[in-house]
Amino acid sequence: MNIDILLGLQWGDEGKGKIVDALTPEYDIIARFQGGPNAGHTIEFNKTKHVLHLIPSGIFHEGKINIIGNGVVLDPVVFRREVESLGIDIGTVRGRLLISLKAHLILPTHKFLDAAHENALGDFKIGSTLRGIGPAYTDKAARSGIRVGDLLKKNFRELYNEHVTEHLRALKGYGRSYDLVGLENEWFEAAEFLKGFKTVNADYYIDRSLREGRCVLAEGAQGTMLDIDFGTYPFVTSSNTVAAGACTGLGIAPSRTGEVFGIFKAYCTRVGSGPFPTELNDENGQLMRDRGNEYGSTTGRPRRCGWLDLPALRYAIMINGVTRLFMMKADVLSGFSEIEVCTSYTVNGEEVTELPFCLAGIEKLNYHTMAGWSCDITGCKNWDELPEALRHYIEFIEKETGVPVTIVSVGPDRSATVYR
Repeated sequence: MNIDILLGLQWGDEGKGKIVDALTPEYDIIARFQGGPNAGHTIEFNKTKHVLHLIPSGIFHEGKINIIGNGVVLDPVVFRREVESLGIDIGTVRGRLLISLKAHLILPTHKFLDAAHENALGDFKIGSTLRGIGPAYTDKAARSGIRVGDLLKKNFRELYNEHVTEHLRALKGYGRSYDLVGLENEWFEAAEFLKGFKTVNADYYIDRSLREGRCVLAEGAQGTMLDIDFGTYPFVTSSNTVAAGACTGLGIAPSRTGEVFGIFKAYCTRVGSGPFPTELNDENGQLMRDRGNEYGSTTGRPRRCGWLDLPALRYAIMINGVTRLFMMKADVLSGFSEIEVCTSYTVNGEEVTELPFCLAGIEKLNYHTMAGWSCDITGCKNWDELPEALRHYIEFIEKETGVPVTIVSVGPDRSATVYR
């Protein structure tokens, strides 16, 4: 058996949570492979909205195992709040959720370092969510991080104090000091709560599961254009959001990977700073924002909106080896008389279809205009019920990318999904 991978192809917020939840019945295990509480995977069913930050999106399904992988950075306080907000008995959650011993912990001082660093950037801000993700990954790369497995050591408090002392020393360099007492009390209480969950060597666990014929889906956070290596650097996240990140974030050999499901919106959005070629600072952009409720599920910040960017989408498909595309939020475009699609850029006076090294060097965007549709599509259940203009839009994307679109989301609820 191979492990399938599901990830975002844009700047995050594509709707991965809904699709993972919808696909979970087909799998035995859902494993989150990177990111931290900066993620916000939204799932709606039975007229209730759930936002997951750390817990994999298969948690609501009985009989399914969910794994927080080694590539995730975990904040015990956020984790505890999330578990308690699920509306599921905690004993049941403990039976469905496993945590990698190798996942790194976010300490209270990581959040302070995050805020101090972002503030020091002045007008050149990255757009951090200030959840401590970047500093936690920095410690990981510097070989000085604390992992979930360290919680089980008798000298953990000593180890923790050593790290905090070093963090406070660094904070003094920013001219700041902090009172940790209240935050530490909450953090250690949450850490004890975390210790009540089963921890495993997730790499061995997943390998055994695959050998036993169990189906595994790897769930990514954020999106390809926020990848630390392949995104719009430096306005990126601190982890590898691409398909290769599933291998390092779960301990899976590349030869064990199967299908790669790429999630994208029918348009584009981005939260925070950084280049966004097709951004619309007009009434169309605001209409997308209002209709799509485009406000960060983690930060609450309004998302920047724009037309679909095909050069960026094709790049993401190439980097990830996408085998199937899932289009999200097609219903948001209902009511637009015309749909614009960016098909190429003009750089140095020449038309290019590849993503340039520096997006700031794009001189012009070249668009293809298509007819829009006006009907409400949220009740559509199959392909033939979709308006002809939407079907032409999807077929155009398939032709331009060479990858089939096999799922179309027509509303936020888990049931508002058209399968092809």
